[in-house]
Amino acid sequence: MSKIGRIPVQIPKGVSVRYEGGKIFVKGQKGELSMNINPPIDLKIENDKILVINLKPDDRRAKALHGTTRALINNMIKGVVDGYKIELDIAGIGYRADMQGDTLVLKVGYSHLVNFKPPEGVKVGIRSPVRVFVEGIDKQLVGQVAANIRAIKPPDSYKGAGIKYEDEVLNLKPGKAKGKKK
Repeated sequence: MSKIGRIPVQIPKGVSVRYEGGKIFVKGQKGELSMNINPPIDLKIENDKILVINLKPDDRRAKALHGTTRALINNMIKGVVDGYKIELDIAGIGYRADMQGDTLVLKVGYSHLVNFKPPEGVKVGIRSPVRVFVEGIDKQLVGQVAANIRAIKPPDSYKGAGIKYEDEVLNLKPGKAKGKKK
C-alpha cells in the first residue's frame, strides 16, 4: 500500500464530489473537473473525505496508481478551490510579450512574431511586457501550457536570454576566455 494513498483527501466546504461509472467529478466555485479512475483503484466517499482503495495490494502497478490517484484527486480539489498559476519571465534585448484578444504575441528574437493561442480552460495574460502568467483549474494543463510557452524560446545558456519560469535558476556558462596565453 502506498503511504500517500492511505491518507484520505479532505473535501472542503463549497466543493461537491461524485463518483460514478469509474469516473470522479469535482465541482467548486472556480469550475468543474473530471478524471477516469483506473480499474485496480476504487473510491469511497464518506462525510468530508475521499478514501482511495487499492483492490490489488500485491500488484506493483496498482501500488503505483494508488498514491498517484490520491495526489491527482487532491490536485483537482485544490484547482477548483484556489486554481493554479505559473508566471514566466522574458529576458533579452528587445524581447516582449503582448496580448491581441486571447492570443499571446511574443517577440523573442525571431524574424517573425510568434502567436500562441491557449487551449480551453487556461487563461494566459501579461503583467508587463516581460512577464507572462498562465492560470487555470487543471494543474497538468496549466503546467503543460507554461512549458509550451517556455519551449518557444528557452533561456540561452550564456546570457540567459529567452523565456524562463519565475523561480527558475539558470546556471550560466562562462564566456570564451579572452587573451589567455601559456
